[in-house]
Amino acid sequence: MHRARKISLGTTSQVCDCFHIKRDAYYKYLRRFNKKADLEQQVLELVKHHRKTLAREGTRKLHKNLGEEFMNKNLKVGRDTLFTILRNNNMLIKRKKSFVKTTNSYHHFHKYNNLIKDIKIVRPNQVWVSDITYIRSYEGFCYLALITDLYSRKIVGYDVSSSLELEGCLRALKRAFKTAGKTNELIHHSDRGVQYCSHMYVNQLIKRNVNISMTEENHCYENAVAERVNGILKDEFYLDQTFNNENQIKQATKNAIALYNDKRIHLSLNFKTPNMVYNNVA
Repeated sequence: MHRARKISLGTTSQVCDCFHIKRDAYYKYLRRFNKKADLEQQVLELVKHHRKTLAREGTRKLHKNLGEEFMNKNLKVGRDTLFTILRNNNMLIKRKKSFVKTTNSYHHFHKYNNLIKDIKIVRPNQVWVSDITYIRSYEGFCYLALITDLYSRKIVGYDVSSSLELEGCLRALKRAFKTAGKTNELIHHSDRGVQYCSHMYVNQLIKRNVNISMTEENHCYENAVAERVNGILKDEFYLDQTFNNENQIKQATKNAIALYNDKRIHLSLNFKTPNMVYNNVA
């Protein structure tokens, strides 16, 4: 039976001689390496803790949100450094793309013109954008109707329903009016889906003196903010997974929207949250 031989790498001096480097250069490199490893470990711990709340937050927003903690710990972490650390540890966020059609614009109801093409958005409750997206469960699809304030990106109304019928959109609208209270010169913008063009939905808007605006046919980019919010809820708040049932979807949606409104900062809002802008918090 052969004994395993112990391999000796020699002393530090022998190693330096082997690679033709000086001892002080070796120790400088070792100190840099240990400092870099320590920095990376501290950064990863902060990121993991932060992502317990916002699990899929991207690098730029992470850098902004963790900036104060980096300073408190005397960590010099630029955005590129943070990106490199996350990439090396397989912690970058990968976006998913999927599509299920929720819009039926082939109907006999009146379709309204686009009123927000060239409008300047200067305040909350000036323009609301509406859209419907799907969420999967093992029992079938559920549909999330959303109403978002265009100025602040705050989700002011929503509803989860097991069908694409009108009632879900009406409940979302009712919740939005409850959130906003009194509204003046409000524009409601949506696609040309049958739900938003229906007499019952339109009458609710007219009843409250709300101006009605819709995308032009086959021009989905005209409702880009509403669709972007749908994507954020799925990409960053796990509404893209398959849930067990409708009740689980409703609870997950409630939690996701609360976090989105109160915790998620937006580049377009100068790194503020929707609630901060909607409530005019400096």
